[in-house]
Amino acid sequence: MTIHKYLLISALMLGCTQLSAQPAQSRAQSNQNRTTTGTATRTTGTATRTTGTATRTTGTTTRATTANRNAAAQQTPSRASLMFPTAVEQPADASWRRDIYRELDLTKDENAALYYPVEPMADGRVNLFTLLFQLLNTGKIPAYTYDPSGLENFNKDNRMHFKDMLDRFEIPYEVNGNSIKVEPVDVPSAEVLSYFVKESSYYDQHTATYHSRVTAICPVMHRAGNVIDFNNPGFASDVQKNPLFWVKIDDIETYLSQHEVMTSNINNAATMSMADFFATNKYKGTIYMTANMQGKSLIQEAGSDTALVAAQKKIEKEMVDFEQHIWHAPVDSAELARKDSIAAAEQASKKVKKTSTSGSSRTTARQSTKTEKQSSGSSSSGSSAPRVSVRRQRH
Repeated sequence: MTIHKYLLISALMLGCTQLSAQPAQSRAQSNQNRTTTGTATRTTGTATRTTGTATRTTGTTTRATTANRNAAAQQTPSRASLMFPTAVEQPADASWRRDIYRELDLTKDENAALYYPVEPMADGRVNLFTLLFQLLNTGKIPAYTYDPSGLENFNKDNRMHFKDMLDRFEIPYEVNGNSIKVEPVDVPSAEVLSYFVKESSYYDQHTATYHSRVTAICPVMHRAGNVIDFNNPGFASDVQKNPLFWVKIDDIETYLSQHEVMTSNINNAATMSMADFFATNKYKGTIYMTANMQGKSLIQEAGSDTALVAAQKKIEKEMVDFEQHIWHAPVDSAELARKDSIAAAEQASKKVKKTSTSGSSRTTARQSTKTEKQSSGSSSSGSSAPRVSVRRQRH
């Protein structure tokens, strides 16, 4: 009986011990679970922050990649520049260079190729101003505001906005979102009757060659003023010249190479590209300014129309003389001036007359001397009297 009680008591005590041990283990397990969960949560938060950092890094990388792609696109040559390569730029270290500004009158036959056709043709042919207008409207080339001094300014701050030009010269247009639409009939190509052209003549010492190259052009719009010509009421007498903008030939030369112009009134098959028209100096223009230290035009330096014409002829001759004598002896400007003067021509004429007169007098003297000798010889042979010499004596 005692043994059974002891076993029963031992079993009850063992059960109580196990029951008391289970909550402790559960609490330990719960604490361990909470610890693991917290650690996992903190790890997840860290991973989330890491993911956010990686996302920001990815965004930065994306922006950098986009910027690099845009920069590469600007440096990558366009399809047009690859298909129509242009001439080599003039060297910056040329040993001799002279910049001349000319005005091209499109009403003259030499420059008419830049004016016609006034309206676009069905085959795609357009004149020079229509081409420039289209390129500016599509943003393919930059243009720069014309400065009242007449000199070009290709700084970024002087870049012209296409819409500002349309507003300034009252050219009708429509705005469609980010694009500007101008009807072909509203393009003022018929009013652009002249161009200002900057021409650089230089000697390249690296290749020992002489070049004369157009570097910039400026279309000039001719518009009638408010004064009425009563002899012809349909037209105004005062025509104002409005220079529109400057463009660099390097920016448009690729596109000029793609458009051909007619170069002959007799042979209509004779054509060349606009780029070749400028490169081969087929145009003809009068000089209105040269690059000088004072920045003055020729009319300001000359003071009168007669002096202006003389100054233009002088500059043209200086350019021709330099090109002709570039591989010969240096040109003596003073000697050329003396040869070109009227006084020198008159002096040379007098010298020729004097030489001819003296030559004829010497000829006459020789002829008279010969006649005297002949007469004396004949008289001596005809007479038989002896010769007598007489000596004069002093007293």
